[in-house]
Amino acid sequence: MKLMYKILTLFALLTLFLVPTGAVHAQGPDPDGDGRVIFGSNFTLESGESFTGDLVVFGGNVTVEEDASLNGNLVVFGGTAKSNGDVNGDVVIIGGQVSLEEDAHVTGDVVTVGGQLQQADGARIDGDVVNNVEPDIQIPDGTLPPSIPVPDVTPPSVRVGFDPFWSAAGILVRAVAVALLAMLVVMFLQPQLNRVGQAITDQPLMSGGIGLLTVLVAPIAVVILAVTIILIPIAFVGILLLVFAWLFGMIALGQEVGERFTRSINQTWAPVFTTGFGTFLLMLVGGALGEIPCVGWLAPAVLGFLGVGGVALTLFGSRPALVKVIASNPPTDAGQIPPAS
Repeated sequence: MKLMYKILTLFALLTLFLVPTGAVHAQGPDPDGDGRVIFGSNFTLESGESFTGDLVVFGGNVTVEEDASLNGNLVVFGGTAKSNGDVNGDVVIIGGQVSLEEDAHVTGDVVTVGGQLQQADGARIDGDVVNNVEPDIQIPDGTLPPSIPVPDVTPPSVRVGFDPFWSAAGILVRAVAVALLAMLVVMFLQPQLNRVGQAITDQPLMSGGIGLLTVLVAPIAVVILAVTIILIPIAFVGILLLVFAWLFGMIALGQEVGERFTRSINQTWAPVFTTGFGTFLLMLVGGALGEIPCVGWLAPAVLGFLGVGGVALTLFGSRPALVKVIASNPPTDAGQIPPAS
């Protein structure tokens, strides 16, 4: 779909190149006509006003009043959009709600991702209405087992080297991919992420120890299960669970990083953007530290142990972690006189 390609392209560019510097209070038309990107603030286009350009709002609400005109695309991430005027473009709501009142008119498409649409009688939509877009995954055809080509007699020459540009590009791509996944996960599993993050911050030593034990024991268990053909599917499921546990733990850690970052700059962002930015920052810094020779693997390994351990303690956030309570005043033996204060 052409519209979804534009949305994904716009979202990727914003994630890569836009760094929030503070809350922006935006109200009224845009005199330059170049569009606007707003973080953590509301936008109101009052009656009789006109806005030209694309409008992208993270963690805020957009209101288009009657007889107002927005000439461009409207993208709201983690907020709501309410319109009783004209929107001459597409309306995209990610993790929020769009409400079209009686006099609302949208000339393009209306797309919701993890949100919902409320359309009053009289509201007009010229384009298509797409609710809760799901990814379209194409599985290529093939044969099992796949055919293995016969190698050439002369082995190819292999050049071993280190290219810092491609290494940095790989770290950036991984950070963006995990951050996008984090934004999607937090829309539906925020309570579970909160429990995992709470377990890691409250019990870091226990989480790291459980994660290390899980990583050490899991390969042995997979090998034992894979000895018989019948248990091979179970071994494959175990590998997937370990990978999912690592991803879920990294997203929970990223959520903690994002929340502490926003508190440090005295800002309040939507949970989806806070988690995405924190996960991006965590993966970026962890990947950069991983490129340090000899000891670079230590930082990503510790983060992975913490994440897997937090997931294991809370069973993927389905329950709070058990906290060991130590009595401040232990009971005295019978007949023993407590020491004087």
